[in-house]
Order: sequence, then C-alpha cells, then structure tokens
Amino acid sequence: MTKKQRFDYVIKYFRENMPVAETELEYKDPYSLLVAVILSAQCTDKRVNMITPVLLKKYPTAFEMSLAQPEDILEYIKSCSYPNNKAKHLSGMSRMLVGEFNGEVPADVNLLQKLPGVGRKTANVIVSVVYNMPAMAVDTHVFRVSARIGLTTGAKNPLETENQLIKYFPEKILPVAHHWLILHGRYVCIARKPKCDSCGLTEVCREYNKTNSKDLR
Repeated sequence: MTKKQRFDYVIKYFRENMPVAETELEYKDPYSLLVAVILSAQCTDKRVNMITPVLLKKYPTAFEMSLAQPEDILEYIKSCSYPNNKAKHLSGMSRMLVGEFNGEVPADVNLLQKLPGVGRKTANVIVSVVYNMPAMAVDTHVFRVSARIGLTTGAKNPLETENQLIKYFPEKILPVAHHWLILHGRYVCIARKPKCDSCGLTEVCREYNKTNSKDLR
C-alpha cells in the first residue's frame, strides 16, 4: 500500500465516521481559546474546562489579565498541571498581547510564537480552530496515532510529523484532520492499550498489521 492510498483510506473513514470533529476545549473567542490551550499542556481538556469559566470571569479579556500578577492568576489555576509556570505564561502572554497586539490574538503562527507559553503546536491550534487556516497542530496524540497507522515514517519530533502530514492531507481539510487524529488517539488509539477491536482503521494500520503478522508466525 502506498502512502497516498493509506491517507485516502483514512480520510474516507473519518469523513464517514467522524464528519464533525472539533476541539473539546470550551471557548468563546480567540483570547479564551488561547488561555485554554496554554492551560491544556499536559492537562486534560476536562480539567481545563473546569478551570476556565471562573478564570475568564475574573479576567474576561487580555487587558484585565495583563493587570494581574502571576500569583493572582495562580489562585484560579491551581488544579491544573504545572500551575506556577502556566500562571507566569498567562501573565506574560496577556501583557504582550496588550502591549504589541492591542489585545487581539494574531492570526499568524510566527507572531503567536512570540507570546510566552505559546509554541508551534499551540499557535497551529489557534490559527486552525479560530481562523480556519490550513495548519496541523501536533500533540502527543497526533504524533502517536500518525506513527502507528503509518501516516508518518520515522518522524523523530512534532515538526517532522507536521511536515509529513501536511504533504498528504489536502490543505482544505487540515483543520479537521487535526481533530480526527486527536480524538482517535484520545478515545480509540490510546497510548498504552489501543482499542484495536473497535478501530475501523486496522486494515491499513501499519502497527496493527505488523503486530498481528508476528502473532501468526
């Protein structure tokens, strides 16, 4: 099976079985999504969604948050992972957003990465989810699922994964493809014990077929 054939199969499967795929983070505007994505690093979306309502009620815009000290923000995010670092990131992010971008979240991956706490993955999430731009954010789920299925080959880091995926996924479906892979990794192709029995991609999954061919020897 060629790489293109595998991608075509995966795209067809998800279009039929997951026609609607979107972020599970709750947000109402670019700023609130940016806050949520920064908080979501090594933290579940469920936990983030428990934190953001109270946090964003206190700091509904970057202007309000920019006036807060990291220790003020910390009081609202203590239940997430790495709260001290994230409080500093949110403080720095909001101040730079106000100081350099008039409080508006830029629709540019490179500009977004200037903000504290914003790496390439977060920047890609923002531009694809909020601005529907053709970007592929690679988190641990996307990295793992892509390698297992065989959508990527020998990718050593998220950027290599991203570059391989954008080569074969049509540009117009990149935003939804990102969510296909995340949700598949979150609920089916989970890290420790993937639920292969309930997966519709085993026919083309490189890891599944490699493992099962060994079992038959």
